[in-house]
Amino acid sequence: MKSLMQDTTHEKRAMSSQVEAFGRELTRYGLAAVFLRLALAAGFLSAVADRFGLWGPAGTPGVSWGGFDAFLAYTGELLWYLPAGLVPVAGWAATVLEVTLAVGLLAGVRLRAVALASGVLLVVFAVTMTIALGAEPPLSSSVWSAAAGAFLLASLRPAVCQEPPVAA
Repeated sequence: MKSLMQDTTHEKRAMSSQVEAFGRELTRYGLAAVFLRLALAAGFLSAVADRFGLWGPAGTPGVSWGGFDAFLAYTGELLWYLPAGLVPVAGWAATVLEVTLAVGLLAGVRLRAVALASGVLLVVFAVTMTIALGAEPPLSSSVWSAAAGAFLLASLRPAVCQEPPVAA
């Protein structure tokens, strides 16, 4: 019984520690930075979910692809200059990068590097969409805005220790 109580106490301390760490992060980076991380990660994961039909089949309102084959057809439209055999490679590479970056944004590990890589990937998407489809699609999809947000997140510095000055 004593061991069970010790385990429960340890779990409470661990949970309290996690809550305190999250609170410190909110203070250090600000609520806006945390929201930006979540929004960028959600955008990446939502696009991946659409590719695998998790938002519904093609033709469902709000669904862009509804399946990986439709996504690869879109990828081929964007990357018209690639040999057809490389289109699936590019589609899978984008998918793996988006999942990896989303996980990095959520975990907050090497956040500056992950945010910078997210911004670069989003700029590549935006430029590719602009060249292949024109200026309107990446603007309407907020790809440029998401890239700007990722670069802003990468530029944020944790607040320096804000202790009161020591009296001389």
